[in-house]
Amino acid sequence: MGQGRPIVMIHGYFSNAMTNWVRYGHAALIAAAGFRVIMPDLRGHGESAKPHDASAYPPDALARDGFALIAHLGLSDYDLAGYSLGGRTSLRMLVQGATPRRAVLCGMGLDGILDTQGRGHYFKRVLTNLGSFERGSSEWMTEAFLKTTKGDPQALLQILDTFVDTTRAELAAVDRPVHVVTGAEDDDNGSGEALAEAIPGATFRSIPGNHMSAVTRPELGQAILDFLKP
Repeated sequence: MGQGRPIVMIHGYFSNAMTNWVRYGHAALIAAAGFRVIMPDLRGHGESAKPHDASAYPPDALARDGFALIAHLGLSDYDLAGYSLGGRTSLRMLVQGATPRRAVLCGMGLDGILDTQGRGHYFKRVLTNLGSFERGSSEWMTEAFLKTTKGDPQALLQILDTFVDTTRAELAAVDRPVHVVTGAEDDDNGSGEALAEAIPGATFRSIPGNHMSAVTRPELGQAILDFLKP
């Protein structure tokens, strides 16, 4: 969407580009400011392929896909942003040598970076017990979101096998300008402020909402745009 400076924006787990970035106006806001907004659907999500073969889900597959997309598009000077799993994927790209001008990590905290299986166990429980959760519970709401995005449970279960922990030493070696943005009531992946503190020079911004509702708020797109502006 849009023309101008490229920014690759990566959506969260169970979600897709349309739900994360287009539906609530974030992509349009950023595109209107002079950016070319590139929004892939991760493998196993959205309009991308959803293979059921375990060989399609090696460790760090999503970060590798990110590098492949950047190479395919011939991007050398670009920005990078992600929400939740997209934020973790963006960080995995950073620690493996990605060189965006700036990176925005949204909906992700330090715990979700250092110990990916913490939330991984939660999602595995949801995906292997569909239809069994009490109405209104966290698991029930997660399953409802899965239905909304028409997710493929088997593919999404195998996405969990791609998760790789990042060490504090790797965080300390990040040399790009990084901005961390999380909902004020979002502790699903630990503290966003603590994540910012673990990355040299990183800044932090809190916006209204929890992990699910912050995506719907205009403050998310604005926070990303404010950091990207020269």
